[in-house]
Amino acid sequence: MLVLVAPGQGAQSPGFLTPWLELPGAAERVAAWSDAIGLDLVHYGTQADADAIRDTAVAQPLLVAAGLLSAAALGDVTPDAVAGHSVGEITAAAFAGVLDDTAALTLVRKRGLAMAEAAAVTKTGMAALLGGDPEVTVEHLKKLGLTPANVNGAGQIVAAGTVEQIDALVEDKPEGVRKVVKLQVAGAFHTHHMAPAVDALASAAASLTPNDPTITYVSNKDGQTVADGSEVLARLVGQVANPVRWDLCMETFQKLGATAFIEVCPGGTLTGLAKRALPGVKTLALKTPADLDSARELIAETLNSAADAAGA
Repeated sequence: MLVLVAPGQGAQSPGFLTPWLELPGAAERVAAWSDAIGLDLVHYGTQADADAIRDTAVAQPLLVAAGLLSAAALGDVTPDAVAGHSVGEITAAAFAGVLDDTAALTLVRKRGLAMAEAAAVTKTGMAALLGGDPEVTVEHLKKLGLTPANVNGAGQIVAAGTVEQIDALVEDKPEGVRKVVKLQVAGAFHTHHMAPAVDALASAAASLTPNDPTITYVSNKDGQTVADGSEVLARLVGQVANPVRWDLCMETFQKLGATAFIEVCPGGTLTGLAKRALPGVKTLALKTPADLDSARELIAETLNSAADAAGA
């Protein structure tokens, strides 16, 4: 069983889109998306520096565009299930047919602008905590006024709050936590600090007509599968101010019988989590087009194994 996933904000790096634009028709496709949403994705994906693409209003549409482009490069592939981390849920919604590519990019452009505006009210940030007992860590975060914004599983929780609260966390780690790493994001996403963005995103979503997912869609709100397109869209709106439960998504992948896990560009983060949390599942991250052949081999192997199992 093949699971296709899309990463969230912070996965981007300067120039990461450059090799993908060398694929046939890719540059033209991204240029058309750029015109549709009023943002030069080609420039930001190839020439802009780290500070420029850290901007929430830029990073989010850039990540969704990269995910859509790299998935399309795999060819005519239909995964058994899809999911996305944070903004990657919009990419996953497009994979599942809930939104078409242009609608997904239009929505994420408005999402990024709304969240950037919300983040400008107070200086906030996020930090990843590695190791430790989850219950102990969560209680410690609450004591510092922080929110466990991403519960990622595999020994990782991401805290979010004001810059001062994050600094306090660095100085006062929870018991058992090996390391606290500040993330390259421009806000305390998935917390009450993003509440102003919810109304703006709801307004943007109201103009869309979602389809029901054509494949299994796993929501990062609670790891549940969602079969109604309107509910998927509602969850996309609400998640900007609520925690991401990627740990529960991985539990669902396991229950569904996942055997292969592919993370679209710029892959790496979710693949690392899966390697630790999903033993026995083959994983692959699409970082550059050089990874496409290996991904196609994994897909073919997965399809053949499924066919063999069905014929047994």
